[in-house]
Amino acid sequence: MTKGCLIGVGTGPGDPQLVTRRAWALVESAEVIAYPAPDTGTSFARSIMADAISQHAIEIPMIVPMRPGRAPAQSIYDAAAETIAGHLAAGQDVVVLCEGDPLFYGSFMYLLVRLRDSYPVQIVPGVTSLSACAAAQARPLVARSDVLSVLPGTMDDDQLAAAIGAADAVAIMKVGRHMPRLRALLQRLGLVGSALYTSHASLPHEQALPLAEAPDEAPYFSMILIYKGDDPWIS
Repeated sequence: MTKGCLIGVGTGPGDPQLVTRRAWALVESAEVIAYPAPDTGTSFARSIMADAISQHAIEIPMIVPMRPGRAPAQSIYDAAAETIAGHLAAGQDVVVLCEGDPLFYGSFMYLLVRLRDSYPVQIVPGVTSLSACAAAQARPLVARSDVLSVLPGTMDDDQLAAAIGAADAVAIMKVGRHMPRLRALLQRLGLVGSALYTSHASLPHEQALPLAEAPDEAPYFSMILIYKGDDPWIS
């Protein structure tokens, strides 16, 4: 029997109109769909693709607790990979939805490492939150030979300060509960005036503000962009 294909599909930053035509078509035709979901509330990835999912599709929600640490998330991906492998071994393709791009801080990578040696794989890239936040601010990320560093807000202050100091432009992701600490750090570094805050990029409730005007309570889906040089379109 021919094995099914594991298909990682990027769903983009939130607006369904930013999903690629290829990704939409694959989801529309999918008989088995897997996606990450929080232990409370709905799956963001599924909500983006809801209009494309067939009512007859088998759905595999991967319930991942929204708290720090690798466990029990790793055991959850172990169990999900086993379930998905059952469908792949039976000859069914499995489409895995992933917010943004599957390989840019994407949960799909945890399934990929578990299944790629046993089953064929396809990956459909998606619009990343990084691109969506830059678009929301209508500001370039980098120009010419600039160095861009993408940093998780979970890093400690010393690590962040060193990485920010070495870069021409910075994107700080996973802001969430770290917002007050991150703003205080950037204030000490003299970069608050160069920093932009974006939350829920591409969605109706998007916020795109200077960091100085941003709220102290930031959602997980938020980002801080910093361009340390002159505006790149001036020269």
